[in-house]
Amino acid sequence: MRVFLVGYMYSGKSTLGRRLAAAMGYRFVDIDDAFEERYRVNIPLFFKKYDETAFRTLEAALLRDVAAADDIVISTGGGTPCYNANMDFMLANGRVVFLDMPAPAILSRMATSKKPRPLLQDKHGDELRNYVTQQLAERMPTYQRAHITVSAINANATAIAALLAN
Repeated sequence: MRVFLVGYMYSGKSTLGRRLAAAMGYRFVDIDDAFEERYRVNIPLFFKKYDETAFRTLEAALLRDVAAADDIVISTGGGTPCYNANMDFMLANGRVVFLDMPAPAILSRMATSKKPRPLLQDKHGDELRNYVTQQLAERMPTYQRAHITVSAINANATAIAALLAN
């Protein structure tokens, strides 16, 4: 089985994905890490040098390459499901789990994170809050197409593994 974790940035897809893969005895791949490894460039630098369209094209190809494996948990980027028919691909090729997290909790996690996000750089205060709230609302219909939705706040890998087994 292939398990795809989707949700907004800072919803815990990578952290939970590692735990879920361990609980299921599966391999874990973080699409953002795999992108940086394959193309030997960090994502913020890639965005500066090229643009989001180029990133999304390469990201979609990488998603399909990684998903060729079985017994794998794949943590997607926050925007991955929203471009290039990626959500359709994931729904047809595995089980999609949406880690749902409200904007205030996302903003709280952002405040303590040291990992740069290219779509958020140069945004602060009300501008950042408005951007996250609006983008989350725009992406929500795509995220909600997932097979399973769980609250990302205190999400439990063992409980999700049990849901996937049914």
